[in-house]
Amino acid sequence: MKYMKKSTDFYIEDPTVVSLGKFDGIHRGHELLMECVKQQKKQGLKTVVFTFDIPPKKQVSGEEGLVLTTNGEKVQLFEKLGIDYLIECPFTPEIRRMEPEDFIEMLVKKLHMKCLVAGKDFRFGHNRRGDYKFLLEKGEIYGYEPRIVEKMQDKGRDISSTYIREELSRGNIEKANELLGYHYFIQGEVVHGRKLGSTSLYPTINQVPQPEKILPPFGVYVTRVILWDKSFGGITNLGIKPTLGGENPVGVETHLFDFQGDIYGRTVKVEFLKPLRREMKFHSIEELKIQIQKDIELAKSYYENITNLC
Repeated sequence: MKYMKKSTDFYIEDPTVVSLGKFDGIHRGHELLMECVKQQKKQGLKTVVFTFDIPPKKQVSGEEGLVLTTNGEKVQLFEKLGIDYLIECPFTPEIRRMEPEDFIEMLVKKLHMKCLVAGKDFRFGHNRRGDYKFLLEKGEIYGYEPRIVEKMQDKGRDISSTYIREELSRGNIEKANELLGYHYFIQGEVVHGRKLGSTSLYPTINQVPQPEKILPPFGVYVTRVILWDKSFGGITNLGIKPTLGGENPVGVETHLFDFQGDIYGRTVKVEFLKPLRREMKFHSIEELKIQIQKDIELAKSYYENITNLC
């Protein structure tokens, strides 16, 4: 997959099918869009996902938008889907003020767009004046085939990033995973912690989540760690480690089962499978250690009782 970013000077020579959207989470609600895009690949069109480098509402309203997937995580997910081009367009003042028709004309000229795929709720252009009806109306004029896709639903509700964020913020990891179509994950470099794990507690790997990443409630979770294309079971504490005292930044601290090795500096993916308990302050390190052992036993029991983990 070719990844184009940090520039509005993008260009593709081949005829393309373009899918437009924020694609936060790249969840099951996006499945129909991606299926439609892949069908056009059979017609000889290169597949293009066009999105922005930051949530547009941050530039428009100043509101800080937390995301399910960081830009780096999106790259990984779209690559796995077999997309040919991912364009992460900077949301510049010029792009922000662009009229809907000018935006369409840009896609046709720069990307040789022959088919456009978007959800029925997609809005674009200055003051969000463009919608799916506009896309349908301009298709014949600009020589592209518009494909407008209905939302996938879960029990009568549209599967959306908002829906998934709500479930995640409530700690409903398993429901969020069901809506995502994969396990919610945090990916990042392994950094040095306070080195208590190797002495009085249990050995762990430590990560710092990206500030724009939406997180589930602080607590202990059954997790799976992906490292060197291998997976390891584990438990993860997400939070600020109140028992250790002092001011601790939000961290992701994971104990891996059946693993030994130095992986500082490596990028690791931690998938959240099931919540065990909320983060709490213990009276002593010894009390915390006893609880961690219970957490480990529960997590291992979970792994023993599952028959299929995709």
